[in-house]
Amino acid sequence: MGARCSHSPSTLQRPARHHVLPLTEPVREAATMVCSALRRLVQVHVSLARKASGVCRGHEHRPAAPGAPGGVVELLGKSYPQDGYSNLSRKVLSKVGRNLHNQQHHPLWLVKERVKAHFYQRFRGRSGTPLFSVYDDLSPVVTTWQNFDSLLIPADHPSRKKGDNYYLNETHMLRAHTSAHQWDLLRAGLDAFLVVGDVYRRDQIDAQHYPVFHQLEAVRLFSRHQLFAGVKDGESLQLFEQSSRSAHKQETHTMEATKLVEFDLKQTLTGLMTRLFGDGLDIRWVDCYFPFTHPSFEMEINFRGEWLEVLGCGVMEQQLVNSAGAQDRVGWACGLGLERLAMILYDIPDIRLFWSEDERFLGQFRVGDIEQSVRFQPLSKYPAVMNDISFWLPPENYTENDFYDLVRTIGGDLVEKVDLIDKFEHPKCPGYPRLHTVPGPVLC
Repeated sequence: MGARCSHSPSTLQRPARHHVLPLTEPVREAATMVCSALRRLVQVHVSLARKASGVCRGHEHRPAAPGAPGGVVELLGKSYPQDGYSNLSRKVLSKVGRNLHNQQHHPLWLVKERVKAHFYQRFRGRSGTPLFSVYDDLSPVVTTWQNFDSLLIPADHPSRKKGDNYYLNETHMLRAHTSAHQWDLLRAGLDAFLVVGDVYRRDQIDAQHYPVFHQLEAVRLFSRHQLFAGVKDGESLQLFEQSSRSAHKQETHTMEATKLVEFDLKQTLTGLMTRLFGDGLDIRWVDCYFPFTHPSFEMEINFRGEWLEVLGCGVMEQQLVNSAGAQDRVGWACGLGLERLAMILYDIPDIRLFWSEDERFLGQFRVGDIEQSVRFQPLSKYPAVMNDISFWLPPENYTENDFYDLVRTIGGDLVEKVDLIDKFEHPKCPGYPRLHTVPGPVLC
């Protein structure tokens, strides 16, 4: 359940925006160096854009081919030929293999272990062993079929856009959600599992977004006997029927099966959130849309007087389940962001902090008990250093996420936020150069 949820079937995308602000230790010289590097690179881009487009000089515009066709990307011991889809940045490549969720006492590891403990203790098989198996070291490199097609995401769906994903080439990419492994694990015969891992999406720059974050996926399937066991007259109930799809069920599911799967899903997740946040937690369910579940929901919790969305979930699309070879079962799936939960649980204000190797940050989470309460203590009280950068853009082959990747590659984690504050289009060259001004890299 890693795709973005939408309240209409048209899209799963979050709205694109711009942002830039600080992190630790005020080293203003570093901020100046970052700004200078960005300005130099911007000047090079300006020159190249003008040469390529011949703006206002009557020359034909021939945009450069994207990617670096003919090259090779070496990643995790394998080689991937580059083509027009290739768009990995050095910044993102440097994060592959870090596996923060497996680093003992890291805050993301703490959240993962707390979720695992809930599933291990709450759900047991007949022999007394944990019902859910855990996979937290699967390769983040997947095929586009695994990431999209296996999950019934249409070929023209906006979530496939190159501007929103990191492609090694046309057929391979860094997974955009842990759901990319769902089909393979179902095909292997598993019917209850957790998948934890790093996922990659090109996104805006602010304290809540980062091109790499971590998800935890849970999937559970039920046979007819498992679902209706203990239900009065359950032996007469069926999982499947041929009817019409409605807002409440799929065309192949009976209403009884749908309601029982939905009940088990919500009961399981309510128990998880109660364990994480304590008794008396206010929870509400919001109807939404995912291509691979129906009905689908977002869970929101009322935490310190504010409603916060913490996960997406739903009854699995039977077409997906059938294609994986589990035609006699129905099930649910859910997905949550580890950073999202850790930021709420531990009062961590900025997502970049999770990548810090500063002992003042990491040491705060070395606790003897994973359930122990931790409240993050700020590392710095210095104000942000603000800078404005203006530059011209070519008329084609540009997305805002291109600039975000550029800023992250040069500025690294010194940059907290980037905001677009102005645009300009020359009246004599309509549709061509545009002037963007952004508050530049800052650090605290």
